[in-house]
Amino acid sequence: MFKEQAQCNNLSNLLAQLSEGLERYQRFEHPDAMTTADDWMPALSRALPSKGLGAEKVISEMSQYVIPNGSQISKPGCTSYITTAATDMGSVATLAGIVASPQRIGMTAFNHLEGVALNWLAEMFDLPAGMQGVFSSGGSTANLIGLGAARQSAFEQVGLDPANDGVQRACKVYATEHSHHTVHRAVAVLGMGRNAMVHVPVDNMMRLSPRALKRLLLEDQKSDALPVAIVANAGSTNTGSVDPLQEIGEIAREHNIWFHVDGAYGLPGTLDPQVHDLYKGLALADSVTVDAHKWLGAPVGVGATFVRDVQAQYKTFNQGEAAYIETTTVQDEHVENSMDAMGFPYHDLGVELSAPTRGVIVWALIREIGVEGIKARICRHNGMARRVAELVKKHPNLELALEPTLSVCCFRYIHENVGDLNELNKKIHRQLMKNGVNIPSTTMVDNKLVIRPCFLGARTDWHHADDLVDEVIEIGHKLVSVEKL
Repeated sequence: MFKEQAQCNNLSNLLAQLSEGLERYQRFEHPDAMTTADDWMPALSRALPSKGLGAEKVISEMSQYVIPNGSQISKPGCTSYITTAATDMGSVATLAGIVASPQRIGMTAFNHLEGVALNWLAEMFDLPAGMQGVFSSGGSTANLIGLGAARQSAFEQVGLDPANDGVQRACKVYATEHSHHTVHRAVAVLGMGRNAMVHVPVDNMMRLSPRALKRLLLEDQKSDALPVAIVANAGSTNTGSVDPLQEIGEIAREHNIWFHVDGAYGLPGTLDPQVHDLYKGLALADSVTVDAHKWLGAPVGVGATFVRDVQAQYKTFNQGEAAYIETTTVQDEHVENSMDAMGFPYHDLGVELSAPTRGVIVWALIREIGVEGIKARICRHNGMARRVAELVKKHPNLELALEPTLSVCCFRYIHENVGDLNELNKKIHRQLMKNGVNIPSTTMVDNKLVIRPCFLGARTDWHHADDLVDEVIEIGHKLVSVEKL
């Protein structure tokens, strides 16, 4: 008779074997995966195995073919995305949760740490007192939760219940084109429709214009559409710009509209004294998001939403009773073990019932280096963006597209003999990708294609700012010389 051979009691030995491959990867000496696909892809694209190899051989294959050909995102010089590799503590705490608490439910230390970590985040970022937090998979879900509560609140004010009866009126959600597209998706998923988005013009710093917002709100008073939320960026993913939160919050209060602040990337920027004043309007927010898997160094999959009106949040997301769960819990306060109760019901405040324990990760990250350590990282990265801006302004072949606010700096290479600068900078960027050392992204600012580094990773240090600028100049000079543009 066949016997299952999956190992369940040999973790330390298997981890020791795996760690060798992971440590080699973290030295970042491996080639770019795309240059060696002919080697690893056939090895991994095998037929469905009828018999297993055993754990040790699987880890051996993982170390040989999978880990060395992983993502470039982990490299210290990769500044393309607003996600990064987890710190060691983030990885270790994730493993602890996977092993010791497969679900966040139950009267466990892990369920307790969900609340501790959420409270620490709220305190660290000066969020309004009394907000209820909940962890989720990231900014996509975090925005969905905040805007779901906003929808419930707006409809209840006109005597309707969208959670039970659906969306029965046309809606309006106000944001700039620089709002993350997860906002547009959340509005669609919540039944309001993508056409409910009203794009508010921005100023010359790519921030939402309060004057334009007021004008749009007055115009829309003539329609039957229900204003549901105003969405502001506390650090846009495109340029790092922080919308004027105080003015927007005051307008939201004046018009009795939910004020949602998307701080998935930029909320930790409030720890930088040079930009702290930009975040004063957080006190007026009805919901705020932040992703620990960005600036805090958690592995991808750790976002958080904080909501002022927890009843609107609960009415939107509670799952209702389930007999197989409710009948297994103790109905009084006499809890003797972790299975006697569900713990705090975070599953009724978001879209997930089955969810990993994320609080332990955030708790461990903050315990490791404290608020001062996180603050130092934020200040370093914001300072690196300012450093790039200084270098750009001093060089005749570089042009700054926008003064940096947080850790994003947008600039481009220019030359008087080049007609199509967008095409030139696209070629520069492609060469940066091929070189695989300094790896920024690009974006469009005022119809100009620009190089866009976002300094975020715990491994990314001061010299990476200088290195990127030097490499852009070097590649630009070579392209102009070789192509005789």
